[in-house]
Amino acid sequence: MTQTNQTDKQMRILIVDDFASMRQIVRKSLSALGFDNVLEAAGALDAVRKIENGEEFDLIISDWNMPNMTGLELLTYIRGSEKMGRVPFLMITAEAQRENIIQAAKAGVSQYIVKPFTAEALQQKLDSIFHKLR
Repeated sequence: MTQTNQTDKQMRILIVDDFASMRQIVRKSLSALGFDNVLEAAGALDAVRKIENGEEFDLIISDWNMPNMTGLELLTYIRGSEKMGRVPFLMITAEAQRENIIQAAKAGVSQYIVKPFTAEALQQKLDSIFHKLR
C-alpha cells in the first residue's frame, strides 16, 4: 500500500450514503489508511444541506444509488458550485456498467470504485486522485 503524505491525512472527507452500515465500512477503510477527519451525510440531500450551511470538504466519497437525489445528481450539483466545484469526488457504486462509468466521467467524477472493495483498492483510487491534483 502506498502512503499519502501527512498533510493529506488531515483533509476533511465527506462520506455520502443512505445506508449507515456502508458509511461505517467506508469510514473504517479510511481510518485504516490514516484518515480520521471524516464526516457523514445520510444521503445526497443531507450533503447539499451541509454544503449550503457553509461546511467545506477536501474530498467527497458518495454512493451512486440513493433515494431523493442520486450520487450522480450530487456530483452535478458539486461541479456546478463555485465554492466546491473543484473538490475531488469519488463515486462508489454496485453498478459496474460501462454506461454508468461514462456518465459519471462526463459529469466530472474524479474516480469510480465498485462495491465490494478493499482498503487497498480505496487507497489506489485516493492515490490516483491525489496524483492528479499535484
